[in-house]
Amino acid sequence: MMSRDDALNLDREDGLAGLRDAFRLREGLIYLDGNSLGPMQHSVARRVEQCLHTEWGEDLIASWNKAGWYPMPQTVGAKIAPLIGAGAQDVAVTDSTSVNLFKVLAAALQMRPGRRVIVSERSNFPTDLYIAEGIAAFADKGHELRLIDSTQELDAAIGEDVAVVMLTHVNYRTGEAHDMAAVTKAAHDAGAVMIWDLAHSAGAMPVDLQAADADFAIGCGYKYLNGGPGAPAFIYVAPRLHNEVSQPLSGWFGHKAPFAMEPSFEAAKTIHRFLTGTPPVLSLVALDAALDIWNSVSLGAVREKSVRLCELFIELVEERCEGLGLTLASPRDASRRGSQVCFAHADAYPVMQALIARDVIGDFRAPDILRFGFAPLYVRFVDIYDAVEHLRDVLQSGEWEQERFKVKSAVT
Repeated sequence: MMSRDDALNLDREDGLAGLRDAFRLREGLIYLDGNSLGPMQHSVARRVEQCLHTEWGEDLIASWNKAGWYPMPQTVGAKIAPLIGAGAQDVAVTDSTSVNLFKVLAAALQMRPGRRVIVSERSNFPTDLYIAEGIAAFADKGHELRLIDSTQELDAAIGEDVAVVMLTHVNYRTGEAHDMAAVTKAAHDAGAVMIWDLAHSAGAMPVDLQAADADFAIGCGYKYLNGGPGAPAFIYVAPRLHNEVSQPLSGWFGHKAPFAMEPSFEAAKTIHRFLTGTPPVLSLVALDAALDIWNSVSLGAVREKSVRLCELFIELVEERCEGLGLTLASPRDASRRGSQVCFAHADAYPVMQALIARDVIGDFRAPDILRFGFAPLYVRFVDIYDAVEHLRDVLQSGEWEQERFKVKSAVT
């Protein structure tokens, strides 16, 4: 059986261990919720303070040029591009994940005007399904959202009526990862357009949109990219589509010459056409600073550590919490799993609240999922060991049965 000293030895041998010092994490905190909101880096606070006091506070409007505010959607997008296997000119940072999904879904449907079906998973993140429902109703052309329960059903679900296949690369509830290249090929073979949501994979595992021949992708900046709560999202459009597709939110930043102030819209001939309104500079500055850490980090090393963290967590939970009502809800095979591990428990919500009260931060996903995210830039092997010890104590003692842990908060 592994001891705590063994876990500490793994941390001493970890080539990524020094990166933890870049993050503001208080002593005693075991933070396993970076797949929901990444922690703040010290450099981000300094960069935002500089923007507040100097760029905005002193230089004011001159900072659009002087401080490089104007091109930030592209310069920050270029930092994300290597993390998702994209060209530097093919990614922009703008708006929210939901808004960007609306844009690319509308563009994809226009590419297949004779088809009316959008295929997705029933277990996809709800906002993705809501956006699809909304755009189908808004278009009012008989569009239909067809839901599957696993990718094994994909081939049967894709017929000549399918315009778009829209999936999240790593499932938010279970951590199951799709084979991006294989699924994209299946969609293309059926004549459909492929959209990927990378919210739970960008910054956690290698992604190669170009190699997979993906058409569109979107993702958020505040999970594994650590850009802060509500950080702007990113959007990817395959370069072969830049001049062929249009999106419905044709705001002035998507114009070929925004400051020409022309009365009629003419889209830019680059990824710029997927921008809309004025970018949120303070949020972009925070994300921009947060991304600098990737200049010295190999995604291969991140993935290797992620797999080891997840494997250790599964092993220890099943060894030390046997008979305590937990069932593994994530794929056991690491090649089919992102950087999170989920266990089902009949009383998952109060169990998680009891853990949070002990400074072990994960989260709950309805109806019965205990979700733990492992961000290799700052999660240690000893965190895994200690988290499992706390989980066992909470379950064995019945601590979670206290009434205070059963009161549901607005955000779970």
